[in-house]
Amino acid sequence: MSSKLPEGEHTRSYVINLRSVYSAPRKKRSKVAIRKIREFVARHLRYSGAIKIDPRLNELLWSRSIEKPPRKVKLDVKFTVEDGEISEVTVLPQGIGEEEAE
Repeated sequence: MSSKLPEGEHTRSYVINLRSVYSAPRKKRSKVAIRKIREFVARHLRYSGAIKIDPRLNELLWSRSIEKPPRKVKLDVKFTVEDGEISEVTVLPQGIGEEEAE
């Protein structure tokens, strides 16, 4: 990132609009939603490494099958900073406590 963050774990909350996913073919919408979330997080954190999607978020996106993902998703993005660089990024559904995330 351009501005240096202090060492340690950080959390940011986002609301992502997935309206554009509905322009994809019906049988590919949940897959496209996951890709859009990864792209959004990479753009906002200026991070080019691997982004881990929590299984609970995956279940939320697939809860109404592949054809009808939610139109908006509230997320908590946890990331770790080491040596001034982001080293690990995890995307959780909003409201999951740290003790539950482990």
